[in-house]
Amino acid sequence: MEERGRRSRTTSDRRGNTGVIRPKNIDGTRSRISAEEQAGRTNSEGQESVSGRNIEFRRQSLGRQRQESQPFGRPRPENQSFGRQKANGQNVGRQKPDEQSFRRQKPDEQPAGRQRQENQPMGRQKPDEQPAGRPRPDGQGIRRQQPRKQGNGRPAARKQQSRRRRKRNLGIKVAALVILVVVIVAAAFLWKKYSPSKEEYDLSKYYGIENEGQLAITVDNQVVEPYGMIEDGKAYVQYEIVRDYINSRFYWDPNENVLLYTLPKDMVTVEVGSKDYNVSKEKKSEDYVILKTEGSTAYIALDFVQQYTNIEYELYNEPNRVMIVSDWGDMTVAAVKKNTQVRYQGGVKSPILTQIKKKDEVTVLENEGDWRKVRTKDGFIGYVKSNALKKEEKKNISRAFEEQEFTSIKKDYTINMAWHNVTNNEANSVVLQRIADSKGLTTIAPTWFHVENTDGNMNSIASADYVNYAHQANIEVWATIRDFDGGISSYEESYELLRYTSKRENLINQLMAEALRVGIDGINVDFEKISDECGEHYIQFIRELSVRCRQNGIVLSIDNYVPKGYNMQYNRKEQGIVADYVIIMGYDEHYGGSPVAGPVASYNFVREGIEETLKEVPAEKVINGIPFFSRLWEETPKTAEELAEQQGTEAAQYDMKVESQAFGMAASRAKIDEAGAELTWNDELKQNYATWTVENTTYEIWLEDEQSIEEKLKLMKEYKLAGTSAWALGQESPEVWNLIQKYVN
Repeated sequence: MEERGRRSRTTSDRRGNTGVIRPKNIDGTRSRISAEEQAGRTNSEGQESVSGRNIEFRRQSLGRQRQESQPFGRPRPENQSFGRQKANGQNVGRQKPDEQSFRRQKPDEQPAGRQRQENQPMGRQKPDEQPAGRPRPDGQGIRRQQPRKQGNGRPAARKQQSRRRRKRNLGIKVAALVILVVVIVAAAFLWKKYSPSKEEYDLSKYYGIENEGQLAITVDNQVVEPYGMIEDGKAYVQYEIVRDYINSRFYWDPNENVLLYTLPKDMVTVEVGSKDYNVSKEKKSEDYVILKTEGSTAYIALDFVQQYTNIEYELYNEPNRVMIVSDWGDMTVAAVKKNTQVRYQGGVKSPILTQIKKKDEVTVLENEGDWRKVRTKDGFIGYVKSNALKKEEKKNISRAFEEQEFTSIKKDYTINMAWHNVTNNEANSVVLQRIADSKGLTTIAPTWFHVENTDGNMNSIASADYVNYAHQANIEVWATIRDFDGGISSYEESYELLRYTSKRENLINQLMAEALRVGIDGINVDFEKISDECGEHYIQFIRELSVRCRQNGIVLSIDNYVPKGYNMQYNRKEQGIVADYVIIMGYDEHYGGSPVAGPVASYNFVREGIEETLKEVPAEKVINGIPFFSRLWEETPKTAEELAEQQGTEAAQYDMKVESQAFGMAASRAKIDEAGAELTWNDELKQNYATWTVENTTYEIWLEDEQSIEEKLKLMKEYKLAGTSAWALGQESPEVWNLIQKYVN
């Protein structure tokens, strides 16, 4: 209450001498400054120069004039304390029990406010007899210190202090304003950063739509190119989309304008612009055009695709789009807890793709912490907050569809096969000797067929007598057809042959005719000139050939390189479905013409080939090929002239000129013995190694013998493969057959 009393006084009360607040006496009254004390502010002459003015005063206090003996401040009744009026005998401030000091409770007889010594005036502690306010020297006027001879008006010291106070207050206000601005900016930034975006994603951009009339397409969990259209109420999808995302067995031949689909025992054929199609020789029809074209681009009706494919699809508009589902089985699904948005990416700032409602079901594709990647029932693929979903569970999703099964011929024994490199008709007669020298042989593959030209004609040296001799020895004949050594022999020629349906058909017809003529048991395909561009045409050739083999009960086996990134076009996965056996040519790790010397088939090379093949082909269909030969390498330092000539080519990075010759097991051992070289077993490669030098040439050989062959046969057993095959019959040592028999029987 004392403070309120102070604030209620007028400006003159606060600033003039009459308004100077004096300390309270013990009884609550305030003492007053005597006239003599006030007179102490004048000089001896009674004059003082203040701000250039002469002020005269005699025995007069500073500030406003007052009558002598008049109390300081506003007039009040006698014996009344300063501040608000109160009842006699009542202490200043809030009412309290008698004899209690002001404000907070304190020991008896102690004045209100901070503790002080007895008889000390209230307020801040000061020397005895000093007026209230800030401490000052004796004899100095009340309030701020000032020079002794200063006259009436505001003292200079007070002016300076006031200016400092105003300056300080201004600084505080500016600082507060700056802080306020910073807070507002920070809040705006945080809001902009963390508040959910209401932006809607451009769906044309989302689906990749660039031209009017395009049909957007989603297949399972991905948006694909919008290569579709709607005509006559039917959805049509570009062939490449069907091949790459839906069913790869559809094949479009733009050269002859025909669409093909491979069934286990039939070929489906569709002409452009027709409602009719053929299944082998049977004609069928639909009530819509099956195949449309725009230039060389083919569009297939989804209804027709659905006949041969386990898919469902749904059409939507705004924009025109089709959702295709082909992936079935156990899926993670969840219910939507509340209405929410599906965003293009995870994060509240990502634009909105679509809205989903409470109780909608979504397929959960990925868990990304606070967000889930989902697919909506109408095909949008995006992200929702994890807390917007509930009841996440596994659900088996399927569709009633009966797909025709590709059956295979499977032997009930471990296959012990060998290729027989037959180069002319006369060589066929050697078969009797080859069979006599072998043990446990179950299958022989003579190299009888060679593609003659790119029209699909073939050369054949097949012999019915040969087949009879083999059958008498209880050995099957799987005749080999090759795209090298005897006709076409380049990547370009193989491509030119296989990309035409009529040429493939011509080759297959001739091949089957020869197979039936001589009575062979199987066909072995050894095409080694297949480029990336030719890959889809090559596998279509394998499909078509498999149909004809299956129709005639003939085994189909396919030769393949050890899987590497550069030969994936051979499509071993599809081979494993349509063919009976997939053979790994587990050799030629270092081949004739290799820029560096090395083993033909090291242990890890063979193991890798098996493991990579088994990722795509069932073990019961895999046969691992082993070499009956080794390469003798000759290394000679390149001359300065040779290095200069090769500068800028890949060959320039090799300092040695490398040449090699292939030798059978017996001949390889003879070369080592002739040189007097010592064999050393390399446990990492699982091979015996020898080297020697003659003049300026270094000779090296990694030997294929019984020891190295046994390590490869162990791998066959370890991975439970269908059998083994060897290149080539007649290059082996007699002892190796006992070893092979041990592992195949």
